[in-house]
Amino acid sequence: MTEPQSWALIGAFTTIMLGGMTIMTTLLMRTVTASVNGLRGEMTGLRGEMNGRFDGIRGEMNARFDAMGTRIDHLDRNISALSRRVWGEPSGE
Repeated sequence: MTEPQSWALIGAFTTIMLGGMTIMTTLLMRTVTASVNGLRGEMTGLRGEMNGRFDGIRGEMNARFDAMGTRIDHLDRNISALSRRVWGEPSGE
């Protein structure tokens, strides 16, 4: 084998290797991009689900706070009535 033939084989081998690396890199990038886009879609779905759950919890907690406010108002009214009964009506002085 002569020197020009050796250089031709080296060039062909280098070209094949670079081409293979380019194809592998392209395929890997497509796979990673598809995976990231799939995860992005799942995260969007989970975000919507969590917002729905938080809205439900927010409504439930508001209802409980309103119920507690009502109970505290009734308790305040009862304590006022008891204090008037025990200590009598204020004389206005």
